Amino acid sequence: MKKKLLVPILLAMTFAGGTLIAGCGGAPAADKSAESSNSVTSIKPVKLDILQGGGALPPPDQDNIKQELDKALNTDLNQTVYASGEDYKNQLNVRISSGNFPDLFLVDRQQLKQLSDQGLLLDFTPYMDKLKPLQDFIGADSLKKGMLNGKTYAIAKSPTVPYNTLWIRQDWLDKLNMKMPTTLEELLEVSKAFTEKDPDGNGKKDTYGLTGGKLATFDTVFGAFGVGMTFGAPTIYVKDNKLVNSLYDPGMKDALAFIQKMIASGSVDPELLANAGPQEQQKAIKGQAGIIYIAWSGLMKDEYVEQIKAVNPNATWVQVDAIKGPGGKYAYANDIGVAPAMFAVPKSLEKNPEKLQKVFDLLNYVSSKDGSQLVQYGVKGKHYNLDGNKVVPTDLMSKEGGYFWLYQFAGRPEMNYLTVKFAKQAKFIEFASKQPHIDGLAGFVDLPNGYNAADANRYMQEELYKFVYGKRPMSEYDSFLKTLEGTMNYKLYLDAAEKRVKELGYVK
Repeated sequence: MKKKLLVPILLAMTFAGGTLIAGCGGAPAADKSAESSNSVTSIKPVKLDILQGGGALPPPDQDNIKQELDKALNTDLNQTVYASGEDYKNQLNVRISSGNFPDLFLVDRQQLKQLSDQGLLLDFTPYMDKLKPLQDFIGADSLKKGMLNGKTYAIAKSPTVPYNTLWIRQDWLDKLNMKMPTTLEELLEVSKAFTEKDPDGNGKKDTYGLTGGKLATFDTVFGAFGVGMTFGAPTIYVKDNKLVNSLYDPGMKDALAFIQKMIASGSVDPELLANAGPQEQQKAIKGQAGIIYIAWSGLMKDEYVEQIKAVNPNATWVQVDAIKGPGGKYAYANDIGVAPAMFAVPKSLEKNPEKLQKVFDLLNYVSSKDGSQLVQYGVKGKHYNLDGNKVVPTDLMSKEGGYFWLYQFAGRPEMNYLTVKFAKQAKFIEFASKQPHIDGLAGFVDLPNGYNAADANRYMQEELYKFVYGKRPMSEYDSFLKTLEGTMNYKLYLDAAEKRVKELGYVK
């Protein structure tokens, strides 16, 4: 009787690489890999079982990318994609518990640690000479993201670029004869004016200055105090060759005090903590607020531009440069330790060298020039054409290309990709990507045993809300940290972070 493997997987998967933008969507060096592999294998295609989530695929007979990859690699790709993270997690649990591993599958950082600790994942380290095109494509920093204890257990996709910035209604500024805010006090002044001075001219007090989603709304405000926050969450980073945690940054108390001042002014969306995704976006689109911290794709994709113009043809949203403050000028903390996604291979696949080589061929091919263009843009001559080196999309790319990103197992050259797929939005994409930021490192840190991240994060969030809403005096901030370190075992996390960052060489 086959013994079943009981492997608990505790965390839901995180899906990036395409979730921010609906429809976003390179053999060892393409031909050589296919030749070397095919020369020692049978003519029959090798079936590869791939599992991931976050989207949907067309039927195999309509899947141009699968067909082209199968033809190039002599494979039969059987990719199963689950629409939700919860569905994916449940199905992966079932597969792992029964010992029926996919040949290639998504993992998050916690699962990577769990499965590698139990000896169930392939260590890519001895095979790196077979994965040179992949390594060159994703880069050394991405390789680090899939490493544990000096060994590579997952392949992290190449990095994305930041999408979020502050946005402001230029037409409201013009109506109130105000200039673009560049400092914290100017930002507060504009926010108050948008609330009190009827910027939309309808004679009603029905607008407010700043909206957004929870504490992420203030990422740029934190940045002006030199404090790195990532979507409203504390992170870790290096200053003067020392590891700093956002919560312990000398600028944190001042940042919280200024945010409290903004909220107390009455110019911040009173439903800030209840907003979730589309809600703050719709408030901006409908003209209910004049400043918002949001991804360029949340305002400037064609469908949203149309919605904005339908409400007010004269509405003009523009990006705001990072606000200057006592701690510098940073728009956010961009966590360079977080991969858009990571793919793992079961250790058991070593018993099938032919299939394992095909997995390597696939990863290398989508990292090569021809393979990468295929999984980014589709079939040449059908979904795009080339004008010299410039990719020119056809109408079919937008109609049929919504799933292509599901084959981008190594990621993509993000800026090139986005500016092709979203040519009209290129200036907004470039602006967001070039904003000054702090390099966050929290994504590299594995949660230590004995530290309950869920409880600690909940406590952090609740107490930070109390500080900015004046429900807890700033004089109790140090007491908050002591409770976090003691009752919530946060000291374990701080020690693990220090060790990890030194291992990776970010602190000497």
